[in-house]
Amino acid sequence: MLEVKPIPAEGLTIADAARRTGVSAHTLRYYERAGLVVTQVDRTSGGRRRYRKLDLEWIKICTKLRATGMPIKLIRRYAELVAAGRGNEPERLALLEAHRADVLAKLAELQENLKLIDRKIGVYRGRLEAGDADGLWAPGQS
Repeated sequence: MLEVKPIPAEGLTIADAARRTGVSAHTLRYYERAGLVVTQVDRTSGGRRRYRKLDLEWIKICTKLRATGMPIKLIRRYAELVAAGRGNEPERLALLEAHRADVLAKLAELQENLKLIDRKIGVYRGRLEAGDADGLWAPGQS
């Protein structure tokens, strides 16, 4: 089992936070500048960022939303709602449900595209097994 090291009381450096979240230090800085982070990231007296557990958990949420195609603008809106606190849960829910519907539509499209790829693979396998793959269509050949 993978051992998860606890976060030190002083927080993690940006390099350590990047390693733990799987995003680059550049991405962490961008998320902060773009208004995607729900808490104020702590800083040392020298101005260096120090990330806490809550920061890392939120960054992981942002990366998952982004990986599923949520635009930065909507992630920012979601972050604003979360940072605002209680009372806007119906709006948060609506935002997430709309994104879920978008993801499901993209998945359906991908599944249709995968069917075409599977059909093409079947054609190639069949023609290779039959020994007549050289008869497969190719542009510019007759």
